[in-house]
Amino acid sequence: MAVGRVGGEAAPARQRPPAADKPGRRPGRGRTGGRSGAGPRGRSGARSSGRGPFAALVALLLSAGLVALLLLNTALNQGTFELTQLQQRTTRLTDEQQGLQQQIAGWSAPDQLAARARKLGMVPGGVPAFLKDDGTVLGSPRPLPPGGNG
Repeated sequence: MAVGRVGGEAAPARQRPPAADKPGRRPGRGRTGGRSGAGPRGRSGARSSGRGPFAALVALLLSAGLVALLLLNTALNQGTFELTQLQQRTTRLTDEQQGLQQQIAGWSAPDQLAARARKLGMVPGGVPAFLKDDGTVLGSPRPLPPGGNG
């Protein structure tokens, strides 16, 4: 018999009946809730057989998630690659556009226009004359000499 202290005095501890003496107690189950013997409803191994399909389902879900992440990552990398190519193409085309604009600006300069016109056989115009809506002429039109300015 175990002895305990209550209020400083030694008092006898309660005695428990042995586990086998209890009528509601199931044989084969200890205090830790072990799984030896029959299950809670008398089905032997009913709980342990449910673990296999559950583990397979969890493994399948994890595998599907990893495959989905791999596909998503691949798609994002492909999109990034295409974006990089398009940005490089945009830069190249912008440089080409700026070069063409500079070339046009060079051709449009007055001295360049005059030089190119002379190469084509053009001559500078003289004093201009204008026609009004009623048919009258403003200015004094006269023909240019064959090789020069009038």
